[in-house]
Amino acid sequence: MSRLSYSELFRLALPIILANAAVPLLGLIDTAVIGQTGSAADLGAIALAALIFSFVYWGFGFLRMGTTGFVAQALGAKDKQELHALLFRTLLLGLSIGVALILLQIPIEQTATYLLKASNDVNARVRDYFYIRIWGAPATLMTFALLGILIGMGWTQQLLWVQLLLNGLNLILNVIFVVGMDLGVAGIALGTVLAEWVAWLFALWLVIQKMEISHPQQRLWQLRQRIFDRIRLVALFRVNSDIMIRTLALITGFAWFAKQGAQFGDHTLAANHILLQFVSLSAFFLDGYANVAEMLVGKAYGQRNQKQFELAIQRSSILAAATACCLALLIFLFGNHFIPWLTKDPVVQQVASEHVFLAALYIACSFAAFQLDGIFIGVTYSQAMRNSTLVALACLIGLGTWWIIPYGNTGLWSAFIVYVVVRAVVLGFYYPRIWSRLLTGTH
Repeated sequence: MSRLSYSELFRLALPIILANAAVPLLGLIDTAVIGQTGSAADLGAIALAALIFSFVYWGFGFLRMGTTGFVAQALGAKDKQELHALLFRTLLLGLSIGVALILLQIPIEQTATYLLKASNDVNARVRDYFYIRIWGAPATLMTFALLGILIGMGWTQQLLWVQLLLNGLNLILNVIFVVGMDLGVAGIALGTVLAEWVAWLFALWLVIQKMEISHPQQRLWQLRQRIFDRIRLVALFRVNSDIMIRTLALITGFAWFAKQGAQFGDHTLAANHILLQFVSLSAFFLDGYANVAEMLVGKAYGQRNQKQFELAIQRSSILAAATACCLALLIFLFGNHFIPWLTKDPVVQQVASEHVFLAALYIACSFAAFQLDGIFIGVTYSQAMRNSTLVALACLIGLGTWWIIPYGNTGLWSAFIVYVVVRAVVLGFYYPRIWSRLLTGTH
């Protein structure tokens, strides 16, 4: 890694960027197919049901993030036994959570439909979708763990293959079940569930082959004591619980931002939604570089190699900063030309154009939080990530409530920018402790 070039970093990040961009396609495919064959109630049901699963699954994103750091460190330490144990340990955790979601499906559905407050017609279709799609929960959560392993090992091209299979098969099955068999919303859910299980089997096969595990069941039995080692399980749950709190705080921050924007009226709500699409687009790129930082930093941390550790941080961060600045400049200069592609409403266009520079500024400032998240995931220092997001959320709500009164939507966006900056600042406060952990070999 001492000769790691920027082109090599980009080669590692590109499959992740493409895979990240492929994720929203799953919902887009569902919407497009049902939109051509179903009613407005069908479309509304797909939108709300997808929101339910996005919220639930995003909350368990620690299965991907936490796994990456532990795998990268074990790779750096050349601990093959622990790599294999991590595979089984995280798969069992994902399976357990997935089964729990299935067992709790009735209260989850009832709570979600109560909170969403849609019409009876839409709610009936949401239930049709939900009670089929929920059976894909174990596959999805175990796939999260496998994706974490692929990133931690640096097998980013295989990660892209998994996402392409998931989306491609989902498209084919949706056409068969909805267009060909006229199953409607239930067909969408069935196609997605089948695609999720096939994608999990494919990802599992890839990881087993790449890890050269010839007899998985026998290997599982051999490693049973290490898999259920109390110290390692406690470390895994500690990191995962911190990341879960951090993720819920992130969701709360974006939800609060959207809710406050809605108070300014439908036009402002729509304009903010459009600008957030630019932010989401930039996140595909910045998250890719953060994932590269996770794997390289984690590997160097496992090796206890200070030089490699510093090089991985420096080069991945420079590339991420350059990319963020280019994206921000692109949105600042040409955002007003992109906005009409996303809405024909002249009032929405005007509001979005007035605030596009703030979206560009957010993108320029956000790379530091992404990179530091990646670095802290790589060293599994999850407590700092949790604390930084909670402090940032408090600043967002406090400053946003204060600035909205005199400055309106501009004040809201300004608080949103402070939100992402504070996340980086607080992580920066913890950053020196990473070096002490590296030098002392503590976790």
